[in-house]
Amino acid sequence: MNVKQFIKKHRDDWKQLEQLVVTMHKRKKDVAGSTIDQFYRLYQKAAQNLSYSQTYFPHEEVTFYLNGLVSKSHNILYKDQMSSIQQVRHFFTTTFIRLLWEQWKFVIAAFVLFTIGAVGSYIAVVQDPQNMYAILPPEIAYGVDPDSLGSDKGSWDSSVMSSSIMSNNIKVAILAFAGGVIFGLLTVYVLIYNGIIIGALAALFWTHGKSYEFWAYIVPHGMIELTAIFIAGGAGLLMGYKLFVPGHFSRGYQLKVNAKRSVQLLLGTVPLFVIAGIIEGFITPAPIPLEAKYFVAFVTVLGLIFYFIIGKRLFLREIGRLEQI
Repeated sequence: MNVKQFIKKHRDDWKQLEQLVVTMHKRKKDVAGSTIDQFYRLYQKAAQNLSYSQTYFPHEEVTFYLNGLVSKSHNILYKDQMSSIQQVRHFFTTTFIRLLWEQWKFVIAAFVLFTIGAVGSYIAVVQDPQNMYAILPPEIAYGVDPDSLGSDKGSWDSSVMSSSIMSNNIKVAILAFAGGVIFGLLTVYVLIYNGIIIGALAALFWTHGKSYEFWAYIVPHGMIELTAIFIAGGAGLLMGYKLFVPGHFSRGYQLKVNAKRSVQLLLGTVPLFVIAGIIEGFITPAPIPLEAKYFVAFVTVLGLIFYFIIGKRLFLREIGRLEQI
């Protein structure tokens, strides 16, 4: 049986289970016994389908779909209603990481697009610093002075800067995500454009012999910030790709399913932007040695790696429980 035949054979049962998940989530206490029996039967069948799909179609879209459907059904059937705090914890420790690992290729694609823009503008400005005025927005091109980097630390209002930076970066992430609705074209533009700005600035400071200082003011918050932007951009690329290549499902169905998945990925980046904004508002401008700023960047990278590895273990453990049912 190929994947198309597999989907065609079981799709009606999955749709029924989806409807029952919604019904039982809203009115679990009022559901009749016969409906619960039907739900349990469809849930068991979907769990068997998931096991089959993981064995024979591990990289197909249907496997990711079934994984989500079985997980939601399992939570309704076997778990008491979780408190808001438990739901938030479960989302960030399991759901978000699961979605991230399932869609990692799109996150890498977002990183590649950003890098293309950064490398291109870096080379252009290194070859001729005057290109900076054609590449960067006027307010940045005429407002940046490499020789005065860090000289106005005392004039920073850290709380205002932190709030402003968080708002701006979240707007960039939302724009990169929302661009997926128009086949990811806007997402591609946002990622490349932001790469162009970083690359041009890096080249400008390099030509002034200020690269070490420049990166000391970028990487403490930038490691987390860019990771969040790549995840949000990956969510937009995912949605755009599924509209371009809907596979065995309709474009309307792909938009419905992947828009929800992409929104969850976007929501998962919010704490990352909050942390990046705090670092950028309070630590980046602080009168501390540049080495200390690089140390903060190192700690943030370790924190991200630790979070992703532990999260992956948690969601793999959950999948293992589902397969044993």
